[in-house]
Amino acid sequence: MNKLLSSNDKEKAEMQRLSLLVVLGCCLSACQANRVYIHPFNLFAAENVSCETLQTQSSKHLETLPVTPLDIEVLTPDSRDQSKGDAQRQNITEGTAVLAQQLNFLGLRMYHALSEKQPSTNTLMSPVNTYGSLVTFLVGASKKTASSFQNLLGLSSGTDREDCVSLVDGHKVLKTLQSINSLVDVGPKDKITTQVWAFTRQDVQLSQDFIQGTRDFSDTSFTRSVDFSKPQEAEGLVNDFVEKTSDGKLKGVFKDVNSSSDLLFATSFNFQGSWKTAFQLENSTLQFHVDEATTVLAPLMTHTGRYHYLNDKVLRCTVVKLPLSKRSYMLLVLPHEGTKLQDIESSLSMDTMSNWHPSLQEGLLELSLPKCSILSVTDLHELLTNMNRDIEAKLLGSQAEFSQLSNAQPFTVDKAVNTVLFEMSEEGAEPQDKTQEAGVPLKLSINRPFFFSVIEGDSNAILMLGKITNPTA
Repeated sequence: MNKLLSSNDKEKAEMQRLSLLVVLGCCLSACQANRVYIHPFNLFAAENVSCETLQTQSSKHLETLPVTPLDIEVLTPDSRDQSKGDAQRQNITEGTAVLAQQLNFLGLRMYHALSEKQPSTNTLMSPVNTYGSLVTFLVGASKKTASSFQNLLGLSSGTDREDCVSLVDGHKVLKTLQSINSLVDVGPKDKITTQVWAFTRQDVQLSQDFIQGTRDFSDTSFTRSVDFSKPQEAEGLVNDFVEKTSDGKLKGVFKDVNSSSDLLFATSFNFQGSWKTAFQLENSTLQFHVDEATTVLAPLMTHTGRYHYLNDKVLRCTVVKLPLSKRSYMLLVLPHEGTKLQDIESSLSMDTMSNWHPSLQEGLLELSLPKCSILSVTDLHELLTNMNRDIEAKLLGSQAEFSQLSNAQPFTVDKAVNTVLFEMSEEGAEPQDKTQEAGVPLKLSINRPFFFSVIEGDSNAILMLGKITNPTA
């Protein structure tokens, strides 16, 4: 007779299933590209790796550093060795493509969990940014918690016994993520800016590895200590600091701070993009149908030109590829009239998105878009809970152990917030060709809720996933 699985067994099986799906996806992609498949773990494994027993303490001594007290007038980022970052940007390896597969699978799964909880709300997340946050916590986790992180991230070896774990080098993963971001920054068109804030209580030191992790995965980082004994005052101070150091873009990021807080953590992923060919900002407005009963007026942008697009008769949607910089592009997915965006989103998978590409055909389009920008703030605790309560408990919640994050034990990650800002600009875009294109363009008006993704073309990493249900919200 089969025994019922315990919650722990179910959780482990779920993480192993996801890890297997990621590995199979990587293998299939590598086979299609006629490349020798390399297991993700082998690319990012720590030096002299061995399967370490979960119950034993870490074999290496925990090196900690004191944390600078928060001063709202001192906005200087953490110091870093710039030469190491520059060398990494120049050293783009096969690891970017392999890691892109990992974060794409997990990112799409997380997007589904996020979007399902807010079906009628503008939604935006960055798989790269979310993945980086989780890897940063992996660096500070105990071996048992690190094992859970690696399973979810698709970085486990797949050969470990149940009582031990072979660890990846989190710094290698984080630097590879930054390499993916830097691929976009090569051109003059688009720019990605990443920031990390870590606020800890006054009487502790943070591990050198964790602090280095915040620097590996960001352009600027800020590590500060805070007196949480007056939580409302502390909340105001950290939010003011984040607002000032983000040039006013992020306001009120942390909420419900309490006096027992150990660590508040936030990241910012700011994508400032520019259309490869400029859209014309019209004097008129676009009537955008939020739902059957609600219509809003949004600034209208139009462009007539040659685009790659397809009509997916199975999912009942139109897919358009919009070039951004030399290395990045947007996939815009508009449901056919009468089709709900939720129905298309529920069918989205990596296979679906991959199958669209060879079916795209070039044609003349008169494209009309609402002009908008999106700011999203996502609580990682809530996001992981939406995916699976046991996953949240093991990674950031009641069962998570961060013995490699601080000299104080137990130590908890009280707040973990990801912010994503998406802005599109006409600056630097090529002007529209005034020469009349031959033929009659197909008119396509993006006048109802739609899905989009922004993709880095060299590694195929998904930088952002989102939907616009109301461009004026």
